[in-house]
Amino acid sequence: MSYLVLLGLLISFVAALAGWLGNKTFTDKDRKLGLLGLIPVHLQWVIGIILYFVSPLGMQNFSGEAMGDSVSRLYILEHPLTMIIAVILITVGYSRAKRQIGAGNNGFRSIAIFYGIGLLLILSRIPWNAWPGN
Repeated sequence: MSYLVLLGLLISFVAALAGWLGNKTFTDKDRKLGLLGLIPVHLQWVIGIILYFVSPLGMQNFSGEAMGDSVSRLYILEHPLTMIIAVILITVGYSRAKRQIGAGNNGFRSIAIFYGIGLLLILSRIPWNAWPGN
């Protein structure tokens, strides 16, 4: 699922950036392309919240001692908080864009900026050492 999130966000971001820089008019088709990034992010967020409360790496491990360990702190605090902020930014970007259909390239700008910041936040707090193949 994580790969789908990154792929969907990347496709939506690149398409929005191309539309914004190409000075195209934001259409309903472009709004639907924005959903390619929004839907997997929300699904992953729901799965992540569930895992946070049932996984031994999440809330069950929360203690002052765990805050001193960088790996524990990443799983307990940094990753979940950063992902929530990223999901909020991506949602705001999509919400702003869907109201801009036919109004120039403002929809592209909203998606490019908010999805881009969200993507950077997500990439900054992924526990890469836990990914398959590492």
